[in-house]
Amino acid sequence: MDVKGHSAIISGGASGLGAATARALAGAGVKVALLDANADGVEAVAADIGGLALPCDVTDAAAVEDAVAQARDAHGPARIAINCAGVATPGRIVGRNGPLPLEDFSRVVAINLFGTFNVMRLAAAAMKGLEALDTGERGVIVNTASVAAFEGQVGQAAYAASKGAVAAMTLPAARELSRAGIRVLAIAPGLFGTPMLFGLSEEVQKSLGESVPFPARLGRPEEYADLVMHMLGNVMLNGEVVRIDGALRMAPI
Repeated sequence: MDVKGHSAIISGGASGLGAATARALAGAGVKVALLDANADGVEAVAADIGGLALPCDVTDAAAVEDAVAQARDAHGPARIAINCAGVATPGRIVGRNGPLPLEDFSRVVAINLFGTFNVMRLAAAAMKGLEALDTGERGVIVNTASVAAFEGQVGQAAYAASKGAVAAMTLPAARELSRAGIRVLAIAPGLFGTPMLFGLSEEVQKSLGESVPFPARLGRPEEYADLVMHMLGNVMLNGEVVRIDGALRMAPI
């Protein structure tokens, strides 16, 4: 797909991977609508790139339906949907205070999995009604998994479960939506410099970066965005989960 002139919806657009992708798409001539629960953050990014800020909770069906409708009214139907909204709240299955509260597990899965599916289903429904492009495509959806989907660490049961599910639904979604000319992909980032890690001390961040075989540093959100841009432009990429991790394989702890 030649992205110029098309419209995109990005969840988690207020910071990190989503914000970097929004900037890359806007720079390529895409009309970008940003969804995020962080109203101040999403409005700041939208103002910076000339996009549309749509504060909303991705787990709320009605709120996302309304956001997608607002994006369509402002920019036309989106042919591009990128899901970056997510949380990585840690918690051992059985910790010092007993078993992990079920609501803590449910919140992580709700945002990372249900939120991703919520945006995907609504974006795909809108894409199916569009005219096919010269490539035969009607749209592309890129979801965000994680290397934790494959090597979840101690304390990451909820996060790994949610991201494992995002990875697992990539192929069945691609197979179903291929009939409408909609490609579905997922990216599994390793250790990236995003707000999830910036809350840690500089010493810990440095140590984490040095654990990456090469390059021995944290990934940059712009590198995630570069991969998204390639995925959008390469029509043969479909139904795949692509790791971007510098050959990192996470240790148990």
